[in-house]
Amino acid sequence: MVLVPADPLRSRRPDGHFAPEAGAAREAGLDVAVVDHDALSTPDGARRAVARVEAGERQAVYRGWMLRSEQYAAFAGALRDRGVTLRTSAAQYRQAHEFPGWYAALADVTPRSVWTAGDGREAFERAAGDLGNGAAVLRDYTKSMKHHWHEAAFIPDLADTAAAWTVAQRFRELRDDEFTGGFVLRRFEELSKAEVRTWWVGGACRLVGPHPDTPHDLPPADLDLAAVAPLVAALGLPFVTVDLALRSDGVWRVIELGDGQVSDRPGTVDPEEFVAAVV
Repeated sequence: MVLVPADPLRSRRPDGHFAPEAGAAREAGLDVAVVDHDALSTPDGARRAVARVEAGERQAVYRGWMLRSEQYAAFAGALRDRGVTLRTSAAQYRQAHEFPGWYAALADVTPRSVWTAGDGREAFERAAGDLGNGAAVLRDYTKSMKHHWHEAAFIPDLADTAAAWTVAQRFRELRDDEFTGGFVLRRFEELSKAEVRTWWVGGACRLVGPHPDTPHDLPPADLDLAAVAPLVAALGLPFVTVDLALRSDGVWRVIELGDGQVSDRPGTVDPEEFVAAVV
């Protein structure tokens, strides 16, 4: 079964953003049910959110908007009470969704990174010292603010602690209630091409496509995943995305790993092909 968010104005229908995937899933013979994402985002709203999911022993895949790890855990619990088991457990979702859960496994193929617990200045400056002087990119456990690059993402030199903290403060302000876990500082690496989004099921790459930010930049036909594949497989996660980009020296680097259920599908990726490959 595939679970998608309901349209906020027509609660029996899929949200328009996920309607193509819902339609493709039905065409493939899968059951589709809608869930109330707004309810999932509120305390104690999980039971209400899954009220339209038919009870019965079955497995489900969620394809929807991002959820905080604790919201996903409540979601999984409410479904379990109805006999429905999410293919991705709450622990697996947290591992894929939050940066500290996957970084160590992919440390050899991704920029060196450090992080804090919380948003305090002392912890931030201690982490910056651990990473060392030079340019860095800032994010939290689940998201960057790369569309606010110069004010809330890029730090030209961590040696300038005051300037670095100014970027961190702006990042924290923009993330507001969505700030998750702590600050993550990543060593800046010069990239030469747009990111590629790869989709993995059971540790095997099932689909390669463009990143949602650059949906018309098709990935190269000779993308080599040999260095990445065994590391992703070793994580043992059921459904993830891995975003890669070519560094200026010609080496492919992992930019992000995320849970596949809440990773966006570019509109240029055919929904039927997508459902057949990963759902």
